[in-house]
Amino acid sequence: MATTVQTNDIWLTKKIYDDAERIYYENLSKATIAADIPKAHECLNENRNKIQDASPNASSDDLKSLKQQLAKLFEEQARVSERLLYIETMLKHGIPNQAGTTSLCKPEAKSAPKEEPMEEDDVDLFASDSDEDEAAAKVREERLAAYNAKKSKKPALIAKSNVILDIKPWDDETDMKKMEECVRKIEADGLLWGAHKLVPLAYGIHKLQISCVVEDDKVSIDWLTEQLQALEDYVQSVDIAAFNKI
Repeated sequence: MATTVQTNDIWLTKKIYDDAERIYYENLSKATIAADIPKAHECLNENRNKIQDASPNASSDDLKSLKQQLAKLFEEQARVSERLLYIETMLKHGIPNQAGTTSLCKPEAKSAPKEEPMEEDDVDLFASDSDEDEAAAKVREERLAAYNAKKSKKPALIAKSNVILDIKPWDDETDMKKMEECVRKIEADGLLWGAHKLVPLAYGIHKLQISCVVEDDKVSIDWLTEQLQALEDYVQSVDIAAFNKI
């Protein structure tokens, strides 16, 4: 079933009614202000007459009070006249406010807050932004100091080498057991002798193959070779069979 739209329910003339309402209130405001001005003039004339008719014997306090009241009325008259002139100007030029209607009040200019100039002496480029930053920096320094102390106590890595030496005798009559004893008598800080074995060469001759571990900073392989070759009664030559860093 089709739905029939009632045209009477649609407000097509809303803008006309809005304009009429705005004009009504503008005229009402003008009438109110215009009515206030004659009252202000009448009050001014009344007080002026009071001052003029005051007796010369009147107290100075009464005259002073009347003059103060007259000054206030003059100020009020000036304020009302200024407001009326402003409203007439706005209505003449049709200046709307944010709501879309003509504003009847003069907007007050908001002065920007004054910023006090910052002196260069007060600027500390290296200061912390807050107490929390200072506390965090202090904790970070303490942890760094503890890490450095722990690192300094850790023993340094000692460079070592594993060396296998081939020590050859003069002939097959060389006492190989005595040779081994003489070799192991060579002692030095950073030198540790290891396992040994006899390896056959030829014609019944065997060579002494012995391993050792040396600290690179304390024992030189050249020095060790010279010490072995100094055993002339048993050793003919010394060769390095293997050399590995540990």
